[in-house]
Amino acid sequence: MDGRKYDFLVVGSGAGGATLARELGKRGKEVLVVERGKREKKLGTFKDALGYFDVNRLTKTPVKSKEGVILWRTLMAGGSTVVSCGNATPCLQDELADFGFTLGKELAEAKSEMKVSPIARGLLSEGSERIMRAAEALGYEMEPMPKFIDPARCKKCGNCVLGCPHGAKWTALDYLAEAEQEGVEILYGTSIQRVLVKNGKARGVMGVGPRGQVEILSDTVILCAGGLGTPVILQHSGIEEAGKGLFVDLFVNTYGVTEGLNLMREPATALVNHEFSESRGFILSPYVNIPRMVRFMEIGPRGFTLPTRRLLGIMTKSKDEPVGQVYPDGTVSKPVTKGDWERLRGGSTIAREILDRAGVEDGSITVSRPQGCHPGGTAAVGRVVDENLQTRVDNLFVCDGSVFPTSPGMPPILTIVALAKRLAKTLAS
Repeated sequence: MDGRKYDFLVVGSGAGGATLARELGKRGKEVLVVERGKREKKLGTFKDALGYFDVNRLTKTPVKSKEGVILWRTLMAGGSTVVSCGNATPCLQDELADFGFTLGKELAEAKSEMKVSPIARGLLSEGSERIMRAAEALGYEMEPMPKFIDPARCKKCGNCVLGCPHGAKWTALDYLAEAEQEGVEILYGTSIQRVLVKNGKARGVMGVGPRGQVEILSDTVILCAGGLGTPVILQHSGIEEAGKGLFVDLFVNTYGVTEGLNLMREPATALVNHEFSESRGFILSPYVNIPRMVRFMEIGPRGFTLPTRRLLGIMTKSKDEPVGQVYPDGTVSKPVTKGDWERLRGGSTIAREILDRAGVEDGSITVSRPQGCHPGGTAAVGRVVDENLQTRVDNLFVCDGSVFPTSPGMPPILTIVALAKRLAKTLAS
């Protein structure tokens, strides 16, 4: 750093931040990425994950909203892309187009670079095969999920959400590595507190690093700290309207015990049913949290005792109502509304029907507590940022899930990457 001023300062290294760094670096810009977490050297186990998921320091349980909704979030280089299921479904294309975001070219670029394709049939477990046949028998379609997973490198460990130790899954770390090759600098272990603003323009950021307070100057600041992190920085920077309108893509997992089938030997969420997305606001996908301690976190003692080697499950992911809020101190309010419950129960009812047809034992079905893993809406376009993703502070932009105008109810990574590609082209021109 050496006290110099950068063309662009990117806060956060997830899908949005890493993409911007790569694209701006390729265009010859001087870029600094500031990341709160660190570059993790070991991935793939529950013990590893406790080091990069946002958990209570004492209890090691995931952070929750004031109303008790589990909020899955990581603080690490690469952000949530490292622990994603590798799903690559475009979302909110029509809703973003209403604000002038036509992303066809950028989505195509991202799919090519991330090597997106429907999951290879050979990666499916016997459990998902059974769920697929049961769904079809009931008139529902379970189709292969589009993934950015290399089938040749996938070991079918089933622990995608703990981070892939085999490098089979695209993550933002891939883009970060390319950015570094273009001369982009990355500063780890530094938490940004606020944006420095002078005469209505962003001039840099202030934060805390390993050696204490830091001040970094830049002509342009882009916040990519996620739906929970970005609004806190914005509020501390004088943009009080940030933080409202939080959604988290609420989901529940419906589990059932079988005589010998499980989902242990396949990438997580290998199949998907989209037919209820528009009409009823949810999607369905085979899924089981393999670590018993994670099931304990989402269900309680019953979750810990469920037999992993005889367990099938289906996730219901919903488009929840944007009624939550992130406060300046980082605490979160996220209630489950009546409408949210209707969507979650509607999906879990169909999930139960499919699991029953797949042959789970009578009386074995268990449904988890509501959880969220795609926080957004807290710096929404049309409310906090404009059609260029700029806030009312000149040269201060946002590019992560917080700019989404509504809950997608499905994986957001591909769309965030496309938005970042579009923004990079605008900023570099």
